[in-house]
Amino acid sequence: MKAEERWQARFRASRTTLPVWARRAPHRSIYRSNATGTWEVYAWDRATAHTRQVTDRPRGTAHAAVDPTGQWVYWFADTEGDEFGVWWRQPFTGGPDEPVAPDLPPGQPGGIALAATGVAAISLAADGAFRTHLVHPGEPSRLLHEHAEAAWVADMSLDGQLIAINHGEYGDFRHPALRVLRPSGQTVGELYDGEGKGVLGLRFAPVTGDRRLLALHERRQRQEPLVWDPVTGEQREIWLRDSGDLAAEWYDDGRGLLIVRDTRARSHLHRYDLAGGGLTLIDTPHGVIDDAAPRPGGHVEYSWSSASRPPVIRSSNGQVVLNASGPPAPPSVPAEDLDVPGPGGRVHALVSRPEHGAPPHPTVFMLHGGPTTHDRDAFSPEVAAWVDSGFAVVRVNYRGSTGYGSAWRDALHGEVGHIELSDVAAVRDAVVQRGIADPARIVLSGTAWGGYLTLLGLGTQPGLWAAGIAAVPIACHQTSYEDEAESLRAYHRALLGGSPDEQPERYAASSPITYVDRVESPVLILAGENDTRCPLRQIEKYVAKLAEHGRDHQVHTYDAARGTLVVAERIAQMSLQLEFARKHVG
Repeated sequence: MKAEERWQARFRASRTTLPVWARRAPHRSIYRSNATGTWEVYAWDRATAHTRQVTDRPRGTAHAAVDPTGQWVYWFADTEGDEFGVWWRQPFTGGPDEPVAPDLPPGQPGGIALAATGVAAISLAADGAFRTHLVHPGEPSRLLHEHAEAAWVADMSLDGQLIAINHGEYGDFRHPALRVLRPSGQTVGELYDGEGKGVLGLRFAPVTGDRRLLALHERRQRQEPLVWDPVTGEQREIWLRDSGDLAAEWYDDGRGLLIVRDTRARSHLHRYDLAGGGLTLIDTPHGVIDDAAPRPGGHVEYSWSSASRPPVIRSSNGQVVLNASGPPAPPSVPAEDLDVPGPGGRVHALVSRPEHGAPPHPTVFMLHGGPTTHDRDAFSPEVAAWVDSGFAVVRVNYRGSTGYGSAWRDALHGEVGHIELSDVAAVRDAVVQRGIADPARIVLSGTAWGGYLTLLGLGTQPGLWAAGIAAVPIACHQTSYEDEAESLRAYHRALLGGSPDEQPERYAASSPITYVDRVESPVLILAGENDTRCPLRQIEKYVAKLAEHGRDHQVHTYDAARGTLVVAERIAQMSLQLEFARKHVG
């Protein structure tokens, strides 16, 4: 198989997300798959082995849920892929679609929580406010919570009597507080650990009448699980000696927790027994677990991959849970760890080298989005495509990334964008000195926040990069703030210390458009025409400045929001990027 055929086969290979099952009908599951070439929602009855496609939308479906009784499948229907719309539902076994809350106007989704009683809690953001409504089938919706600062529903107890909401009412969307309400709107309890320490609600115990809520706190400079009874106020912190950020999920009987530990770009699973406090490691292959959940009976299902091995849905009992239709994705090369002294501490990076050709290689720095995410040793068709084409790929977990503790994640103060790029520059120096990368043939690239850093790096570090590829980037923070979705405005205020009117110098100092006249290298920009996170108008302003200064640039727009759910569009964008890189760095 030729290189181009191989990387395209990876994009086309059928994939699924981890099945999510109804709490009271665990044989009924839903998952998302790209089997048709577009990511859609599927219903799977494990008792009969029957699977059917629930949604069929031209630009795909990103959000879905199943109610605890297994009677209904819910999904979010946006307009033209713009992440702005309403919730619909359909009977699990098939039937007509119906709007969940026909009296609610469209908004940006902030989550949905479902009780066994049929009530739904829906969070939507629009018109400068974040609102959560309670919806009973056939009745008018009722406003439960509203605020100008970000708020979103985390979960609802099975009996519908407790609703957990994460919120940024104390002025810091990046470090939320947690509030539990009655259906009447009465506050039952609240957890707020103060400035710089978020409390994130996850799930109520999966047992009727059990008030305990599982959450994550940051009291010891990393995310750790906490079990909280909002009625009595009793709290139990779960501490692990091992390094890394922690996530958690309930076991089916409410007596144990599944702990997912992320450290140095890999994942580990543990069972924590709440009665005795015992911790048991669950054996999983070396790599990354994107999602995991315990099944009734005690075994765990999880979605696993590594840089060299494509994703698979596994079970801790040794079985493969779902077999993807069609041929599997071809494997790729493993990722190597690289630790580099940086201006703010040790920087961890992942390096993927081509199998053919002598170093130093033409190299692509792929910067992750977020910034509060991180690159991991997971399978990436994009990374594999670059490697197949003869490029080395470097992924940097710069300051601002998750997975390395709260202090590293929260290090973006004042010089936002410049801080991350100083870490990237340190890693660039290291791979050049070690003979991995050819200094004259290094491409800076990224998506979303990574695309923003790409444009900023081309303007502030022009001598370091031979070319740039920026997908759905922020090019001007102020203009982006004016046009973006409400949750992104809240994030901007938290990150830059206020709105553009309150912090004009910070917005300007961190904006790529401020440095556009210093850009020397050719740049390819990919932009979604309906993107509410990185809006098109601010990109158009940046492109106009590039043209005004006579800079070499190329623009590709597509009819969707940031990350397209259509496989053919992803392949077209990858082809465009490879062609652009070959043209400018060989």
